[in-house]
Amino acid sequence: MASERKLYSFDDLLKHKDRDDCWLLIHGKIYDVTSFMEEHPGGDEVLLAATEKDATDDYEDIGHSEEAKEMMDKYCIGDMDMKSLPPPGFVRYRPPQDHPKAPQGSFLVKLLQLLLPLIFLGAALAYRSVTKKE
Repeated sequence: MASERKLYSFDDLLKHKDRDDCWLLIHGKIYDVTSFMEEHPGGDEVLLAATEKDATDDYEDIGHSEEAKEMMDKYCIGDMDMKSLPPPGFVRYRPPQDHPKAPQGSFLVKLLQLLLPLIFLGAALAYRSVTKKE
């Protein structure tokens, strides 16, 4: 008799989002890809970016080979309880420090780091040209 695979909830999936413990939801199945992180051709960041959501679209957009699709079987640990999924369009808020791909500085901060010295230089040159005796 074939054994039944375990049924996981979306809350179970949310707990496994790190390099040392990474689960993905693809086509209604749960995959523990922790041991595959370093081997993944796209790098571990690609896998981490697909955590805490249904990663089916991300997976399909890449166009994996038949060999890659067959390889997935060994990482499958169970099925997703589809009733536990959040509604379509739901986006879970994650504080930036909690996100594995959190930027070190926001775009605005980087822009100001570039523009402020230029603004001060422009102001200094304008002041010099106004106060310069002809």
